[in-house]
Amino acid sequence: MNFEMEQQIVAQIKQYITEHFPLSQLSDEELEAQVEQAVEQHLAGTYVSIEQKISIVEQVYGGIRGFGLLDAIISDDTITEVMINGPENIFVEQNGRLFQLEKQFESVRRLEDIIQRIVGLAGREVNQANPICDTRLPDGSRVNVVLPPIALCGPTITIRKFSKTPMTIEKLIAYGSITQEIADKLALLVRAKYNIFISGGTGSGKTTFLNALSNYIPKDERVITIEDSAELQITGVDNLVSLETRNANASGAGEITIRDLIKSSLRMRPERIVVGEVRGGEALDMLQAMNTGHDGSLSTGHANSTEDMLSRLETMVLQGAQGLPLEAIRQQIASAVDIIIHLSRLRDKTRKTMQITEVVKYENGAIVLNPLYAFQEDGNSTMEHVSGALVRTKHPLMNDFKLRLAGFGTEI
Repeated sequence: MNFEMEQQIVAQIKQYITEHFPLSQLSDEELEAQVEQAVEQHLAGTYVSIEQKISIVEQVYGGIRGFGLLDAIISDDTITEVMINGPENIFVEQNGRLFQLEKQFESVRRLEDIIQRIVGLAGREVNQANPICDTRLPDGSRVNVVLPPIALCGPTITIRKFSKTPMTIEKLIAYGSITQEIADKLALLVRAKYNIFISGGTGSGKTTFLNALSNYIPKDERVITIEDSAELQITGVDNLVSLETRNANASGAGEITIRDLIKSSLRMRPERIVVGEVRGGEALDMLQAMNTGHDGSLSTGHANSTEDMLSRLETMVLQGAQGLPLEAIRQQIASAVDIIIHLSRLRDKTRKTMQITEVVKYENGAIVLNPLYAFQEDGNSTMEHVSGALVRTKHPLMNDFKLRLAGFGTEI
């Protein structure tokens, strides 16, 4: 049975179910049972593989209660990213590789219905007046929606899926991103309340690494997380407050930005502030929080290198406070940020920790950096496969005051 025939059968069964059953009175389990029964009756005498039969049931049920075709894609744990460019073009990232699926939505209207259902679940709004929306799925996956006329190819959805089990440092070690020795050193830095910034390009694993690192936060501390769309999975912390931004409504009112949330969080007696991603004027508020006794803060930012992250921070601070002297900005950054961990997605699509660098001080018009670990390729590297490891440099940690204050005598 080809895809067109499958879609015809799905449409016929869906029409039969909606016409013959009181959908509002059926529970999810009852509806699923009715769909399975209808599929069995409709396909009686026709050879259909078990996998295809399950797919039809999922699509019919999803078309009524879920996200239709999207349900089957989202439920596949091997798929990490979904890109829908209009109803006919669906791309996925699977095992680090991008390819197009031989599936499509019935119509633009059907895709728009699914978008409204996704956005509505998180209490958000997307329409022609507000055609761009960041939201999330119930499982925490990050969703970006762009509607026409902004998106010329039709309604566009990008979904960044997250593992159902929280990322841990142990998993990062198993993936070869860091070693146990480095993990132990990072644990000390987090517990000693060093302010840590994680930088990297798109898809380099910044949020994943932040999730893993946040599990080193002592369980008795009060932690405030601030994100555009909530996706951090911090476990074991009882005193946890998760804050999420809100877009403006159709009349342009009610917007809550990351800046607003950072300012509010300072009045919530935080011991740790974790900002999912800094990308604008909120960088100034974040740095000021780090400089006013809120040590142990964690955050991420887009950058191509450690040095690039510093210049990006300068630019972001200027967005929040135009006219501030560059010297004052650099002094703020140097005194606020303690450690920058830079990640990268390499040519073989693997994600590696490239550098762990200490931000030492501001001197002679520049921020002084002290590289602690750097990734080095070994002789087994080829164009198709990158082999190497994070290697300790000869430079000791300069600012060990927080380590000693926390009672750790270990050298890093």
